[in-house]
Amino acid sequence: MERIRQATATLIHRGPDQQGVHAAAMFSCGATRLKIIDLEGGDQPILTADGDVGIVFNGEIYNHLEIRAELESLGHKFESHSDTETVLRAFVQWDKECFGRLRGMFAVAVWKESERRLVLARDRMGIKPLYIARRGEELFFGSELKAIFVHPEIERRISLQGLDCYLSLNYVPCPWTLVEGIEKLPAGMWLEWRDGQVTSDTYWKLPFGAPSRWTMGEAKEELDRLLQQSVREHMLSDVPLGIWLSGGMDSTTILHYASRATSARLKTFSITYRGRSFDERKFVHRAVKQYETEHEELDLTPEQDLQGAIEEFAYYSDEPNADAGSLPVWFLSKLCKKSTTVALSGEGADELFAGYVTCRADILAGRARYVPRGLIRTALAAARQLPVSDEKISFEYKLKRFLEGSLLSPGDAHVFWNGTFSGNEKQSLLKRKLPGSFHALMGEMDKLPESRDLLAPLLWFDQKYYLADDILVKSDRMSMAHAVEVRPPFLDHRIVEFAATLPPGLKIRGARQKLVLRELRRDKLPPTILDGKKTGFDIPAHEWLRGPLRSLLEETLREGMRTHGDLFDAALVEELLQRHLNRQANLGYHLWGLLILFLWMKKWEIQSTTNRATQTLSLATAGS
Repeated sequence: MERIRQATATLIHRGPDQQGVHAAAMFSCGATRLKIIDLEGGDQPILTADGDVGIVFNGEIYNHLEIRAELESLGHKFESHSDTETVLRAFVQWDKECFGRLRGMFAVAVWKESERRLVLARDRMGIKPLYIARRGEELFFGSELKAIFVHPEIERRISLQGLDCYLSLNYVPCPWTLVEGIEKLPAGMWLEWRDGQVTSDTYWKLPFGAPSRWTMGEAKEELDRLLQQSVREHMLSDVPLGIWLSGGMDSTTILHYASRATSARLKTFSITYRGRSFDERKFVHRAVKQYETEHEELDLTPEQDLQGAIEEFAYYSDEPNADAGSLPVWFLSKLCKKSTTVALSGEGADELFAGYVTCRADILAGRARYVPRGLIRTALAAARQLPVSDEKISFEYKLKRFLEGSLLSPGDAHVFWNGTFSGNEKQSLLKRKLPGSFHALMGEMDKLPESRDLLAPLLWFDQKYYLADDILVKSDRMSMAHAVEVRPPFLDHRIVEFAATLPPGLKIRGARQKLVLRELRRDKLPPTILDGKKTGFDIPAHEWLRGPLRSLLEETLREGMRTHGDLFDAALVEELLQRHLNRQANLGYHLWGLLILFLWMKKWEIQSTTNRATQTLSLATAGS
């Protein structure tokens, strides 16, 4: 009982309002809860009246009242108004088939004592996390790695499979983690443990197929209907609800539909950085004025405690995520927490509707590959002589990355635009041979059905990995560190399935991206806020790592080399550091990833030696 209490305590930031634990001979579990809906009933975890079936649950089920009504018609008696109890009774009624009936974000564990059986499941898009580890016949699971770390049998050794991907992508794709023997349960999948034996399968697959013959008018009408439905459901809350507002297309769209779904005054929150060449604040303020929101914003500058926040990432990020956008999301969550505990965000629209500039780079690179490679290399050599700029959005930075990517295959180039180390750079950085997990990951796109749409497999990859394991991880960990629940209405699975049926011409046409969403907005939003640009949460990482964060960078990397010189080439890391500090190259995003990695390894005492005898669940291809 004491160990399960310790594990549950590591997750208190995710749900400080309520805790519950259950311990029995075969099964122990614990849960914390953030109060979003005013619920009646007992503490979590929840058990059936006969004590045979119990559940621990993280997330929100937006259609739980519909499911509850159906279950009541089948004779089920409810003791609370909780969506957790709805999921429990749905499992009792329909077993694993119940997961396909749920609309929402969730990670769930259900134990059935009479059958000595545990079932785990995760939502379709991977919005909520779920980690698993197996030691012999025992199975450990938790919403974060730190809950599993509590158990003394769990060794903390670096996973070369996870590291291979992390150094290329800046995140660790599912099912791997950076800890050998611990994996993430893939999105849309269930796993069953029964008397020491494990099986798994998918209950929902990310769609990929032939597009339908939508006209623009039909597509706009359908997207309008789906957004109305999704935003209305995502607004289910008994606490004040906020909206993360950037001034761009996605967040202002969510604000528009939210304003139509309630008569209450909405709260909006934004983070700005005045040093950008494009200042999105004017579009934020126009949206605030138009929809009469109660607005709060923070100007993120080096005067904020940047170093203190970054040092806390090692604990709250759970495993390294080298997306520098984590820093503004941290401060945005902290700002939001002052007045609410639930907020809507616009995440997912870029991955569904081809909103990233990398999509245009993919198309241009396809044309560039008809140019002799020698000419591209010559152009790249000339680009490398351009003066080094501090801004990621600079012409110099984008030109070099584009030309480098044009020499790669389409899939490798697509991830390279947002990634860091190339294959050769990555292998030079390490003293051990990499296992090829990144190569295997990229090979998944080759197994997809043939498509005439160049972007289709790339968007599928972004939705399955970049969205789930970078964007949503960043959002979940930074927000839950401050006990704020963030909900992304664009990721209702019905909108995801709709987006997969759109022909490419309704997503991107020349320089116009997210075309169907853009045209829908013209019918709905006022002209004053239609032209807000995509800025995201980029920070001037190159500049700040040469300035206010320089001492943290130097000290962390050099300490990391002293501790883990058996794995990393210390001389090469020092060379990268000096090239960046001396403005010979912009390597801020490479160094940011190493900074986050070494802070995390130090915090959790991760060993850089490996143990090949460690048993894993091997979910890499299960149910794919």
